[in-house]
Amino acid sequence: MRIALLTYRGNMFCGGQGIYAAYIARELHRLGHEVHVISGPPLPELEPGIPLHVIPNENFFALPMRDALPAGNPFKALFPSHLWELGLTRLGVFPEMTAFGLRLLMRWRSLQKRYRFDVVLDNQSLSWGLLGLQYTGVPVVGVVHHPLHIDRESDFAIDPRFRRKWKRTLYFPMFMQERVVPRLSRILTVSEASAIENERFFRVPRKQQSVVYNGTDTEIFRPVDVPIEADLIFVGRTEDRKKGILYLLEAFAKTPRPLTLKIVDGRIEDDGLVMKTLRELGIEDRVLLVKRMLSVPELVEQYSTARVALVPSYFEGFGFPASEAMACGLPVIATANGALPEVVGSSGEAGRLVPFGDVEALTAAMNELAGDREQARALGDAARRRIQRVFSWQEAGRRTADVLEEVVRAYRQP
Repeated sequence: MRIALLTYRGNMFCGGQGIYAAYIARELHRLGHEVHVISGPPLPELEPGIPLHVIPNENFFALPMRDALPAGNPFKALFPSHLWELGLTRLGVFPEMTAFGLRLLMRWRSLQKRYRFDVVLDNQSLSWGLLGLQYTGVPVVGVVHHPLHIDRESDFAIDPRFRRKWKRTLYFPMFMQERVVPRLSRILTVSEASAIENERFFRVPRKQQSVVYNGTDTEIFRPVDVPIEADLIFVGRTEDRKKGILYLLEAFAKTPRPLTLKIVDGRIEDDGLVMKTLRELGIEDRVLLVKRMLSVPELVEQYSTARVALVPSYFEGFGFPASEAMACGLPVIATANGALPEVVGSSGEAGRLVPFGDVEALTAAMNELAGDREQARALGDAARRRIQRVFSWQEAGRRTADVLEEVVRAYRQP
């Protein structure tokens, strides 16, 4: 097959969709398929032999107006293809997925004329442009890691103020995705939990979805022999309240003083959520902060400096922080929401599951695993075996290829 793999943001440090794009492209390529990655910035790092086609993006949403209209070229944002995007960002709308799809659609005729793609695999952009691509006669398979409705729902639950609700309603392109997703040739998702939510929000029946778990590279994510520096570790975006950092810190403050916590986030702000909460709780001396961006080998080392990993998110469509920590030989204390029970295992073989926001339950789980090193070590060994057994990128690539081939065959039938 000749596959066009779309990802509106391609770099793996942008989140799970970047990790997914790089590894799925690699595995489909290794299976003998011709894979072209079409990406917006920041761009992915791809295995040699995989062509990359760039869809430009000025990233106006992240820029203040003085930078969006730079002195050297103040008319840059006034091009027709940029002006509407700049205007939407000033209203608090995040138009990156929409813009990616429309800019791709403008280039699609020349790309398709040259490469004759058999199928398009879209990595969570789910934009209007996909319907245009499909109209040209190429089936589009949409990967939904989880509906953006979950992010809005969790924001509302965490901060129910009207102003916050209004801003988050503007931010997410949910109307677009509600219209696009049911019209695609097939929906592929990464967990049973996400499949359930896709049916709830997009009205796509479960039988019309294919669940293919993400993988985790256990050759890269593995136990490393480094000194232990903390009992517990959290890796993730601390300013994103959906990741559960506030209730994690509140629970940690209730644990015995000898226990220590490490937080790994290269974007911790000096006056941000973490620093303010640490001061309020009086636990600055028990928390180690890694406030710089890490390479993957450095991240692996950081996992190995702790005994137990924490993933207290409101919802994860899959949960790479959990699977990566498990591959590094750590047991995981995670929220019993979303796909985390599917990753960690509901039987307790690789860690503990607690209700989101239940401070007492999280404190008890921290005390149990961090206080019993032998149990933590045994659970960590079982966690790594579980990742090796269930979550391989080779299997994810093979099953994804099967789905794409099935869609192509169905599309070609008279």
